[in-house]
Amino acid sequence: MSRNLESKRADIYSRITDRIMEELADGTRPWMKPWSAANTEGRITRPLRYNGLPYSGMNVLLLWSEQMSRGFASSMWMTFKQAIELGAAVRKGETGSTVVFASRFTKSEADGNGGEIDREIPFLKAYSVFNVEQIDGLPDHFHHQPEPRPDPFERIEGAERFFRNTGAIIRHGGNQAFYAPGPDLIQMPPLHAFKDAASYYATLSHEVAHWTAPEHRVGRDLSRYAKDKSERAREELIAELGSCFLCADLGIVPELEPRPDHASYLQSWLSVLANDKRAIFQAAAHAQRAVAFLHGLQATRSAIREAA
Repeated sequence: MSRNLESKRADIYSRITDRIMEELADGTRPWMKPWSAANTEGRITRPLRYNGLPYSGMNVLLLWSEQMSRGFASSMWMTFKQAIELGAAVRKGETGSTVVFASRFTKSEADGNGGEIDREIPFLKAYSVFNVEQIDGLPDHFHHQPEPRPDPFERIEGAERFFRNTGAIIRHGGNQAFYAPGPDLIQMPPLHAFKDAASYYATLSHEVAHWTAPEHRVGRDLSRYAKDKSERAREELIAELGSCFLCADLGIVPELEPRPDHASYLQSWLSVLANDKRAIFQAAAHAQRAVAFLHGLQATRSAIREAA
């Protein structure tokens, strides 16, 4: 990889991480912006591509932040070229929002013995997208009003079914929520201990994200969680992002205030991000894998019950 390309990639990591750190330093968790008081009446979803497919990982955080800070009501985005292909045009003077694409390419290198070995090299590319509210001439269906929010009871029933389908052991009692790796179970306070059912399921989604960690699920090493403050902060960041992704997918409005046992992580996250400009990208990728794993269990568990 050329030094110039490596420098550009490092700049992307630094630029985005520094922006997130600024918000954390102000006491704001940027991934919680969609659930600010001004937006809880709307249907919160992940950001969507022009074809309706949702963005994932780091791009969810980037576009949620852009949508909130720039006041866009629509959650749909597209590139300049995609707008042209649809017979539309980005309005003059509009500025795009950054998203990233991560992949790998294979490079052959000499192995020192007269042969060659293939080495996979990761790369990160940034490009710009525009919200549909910045574009003129789009077909009418891009400007449809958001669908009414599902009935609260239906949302809770859907969340209950989702977590039941994971197969996780969930026990209730006490006043703390946590995942215990040894017995491989989730401990939750009883439902009535929460301000509402949505807050209960938002907290449960955080613990279920932790539950995905063992090797036979997605494989995140928790062996240093209790001993290393930095590793604990990284895992808590993964679980918090995973919880936000799940809440958006399930239509659940989470607690806007940090849980008491997580408020202390703000400084830990700042320290982690300051020392590792790739940490937030890695956390978002781990969170995405965790949520994808949980979604993947839904059809499997349903099929098992039907077969029984």
